[in-house]
Amino acid sequence: MSESKRPGVTEIRVPFRDVDMNGKMFLASYISYAESVIASFWSARPDVDDEPVYSASKISCMLHRPLHHDEPVIFTAAIDKIGVRSIGFLVSIDTGEERAAEVEIIWQARSREDDLPASLPEETRDWLYRFLD
Repeated sequence: MSESKRPGVTEIRVPFRDVDMNGKMFLASYISYAESVIASFWSARPDVDDEPVYSASKISCMLHRPLHHDEPVIFTAAIDKIGVRSIGFLVSIDTGEERAAEVEIIWQARSREDDLPASLPEETRDWLYRFLD
């Protein structure tokens, strides 16, 4: 994957391993790449003491049109929602000027000690607002 200057943007060409016998990209591959792009985006966040752990509570993929082998694609992570205890990511998947798909992933913040829901740290919340769509 090729990273761009902005965190959470990755360019790929659809590899053969990610397509079915009809040459269309597997649905699971859209989600896998989206998770990788979010991980790249998330690595740019500010350090926070006592940061909660985050786990996915919802993942959905809206396919507008299938991608095909060797097609150039840009994955772009953005923040869709910022809750008290959750973050909503929206990864747009574009080829050329066309939107091929969107992946929505919701993360829940949880306390490291007891795994109960936890509030987002203010530093994290402030950083996230810079990327809110």
